[in-house]
Amino acid sequence: MPWKYIGKTIDARSTANAVQLFLEGELIKTHVRKPKGKQTDLNDYPPEKIAFFQRAPVWCRRRAAEVGPACVAVIEELLAGNALHHLRSAQGVLGLADRHDADRLEAACAKALTADDPSYRTIKGILAAAPDQAVPADEPAGDGGAAAFLRGPQGLFADNVVPLSAARSAEAS
Repeated sequence: MPWKYIGKTIDARSTANAVQLFLEGELIKTHVRKPKGKQTDLNDYPPEKIAFFQRAPVWCRRRAAEVGPACVAVIEELLAGNALHHLRSAQGVLGLADRHDADRLEAACAKALTADDPSYRTIKGILAAAPDQAVPADEPAGDGGAAAFLRGPQGLFADNVVPLSAARSAEAS
């Protein structure tokens, strides 16, 4: 049914070959019956919803090129395997450009690629972490890439060392 008639009471007439929709006796839509499944007429959607269906992988790649190379890399990675399965994620990443500056989105995409997690959720989280600031670049911490919970040699039992002779004398008494 065309979107402008949503919320109104209509009459429907179904025959072996077609379904007709009427509003106050006036024919507003005819659909040819399909033996199986469903059919959608994009002309029944409001214009802003039709735009969503036109945002195919080609559109995503073109729009990503307008943002920057990191965004292109994210979109390419999202659409690499099963493009239609990840299309909504790619559209979501590009939709973040509507709420954030293109430079911030590009920096967030670069940071997500560095973290090896180029997903919509990660990029959205990076942008949400500092909403009014530029996305900070990762600065080297000087740990040579060591895991977060490693400590230097000074952290290994430095204050808790008990001499072996003192431990034995305590056990003997």
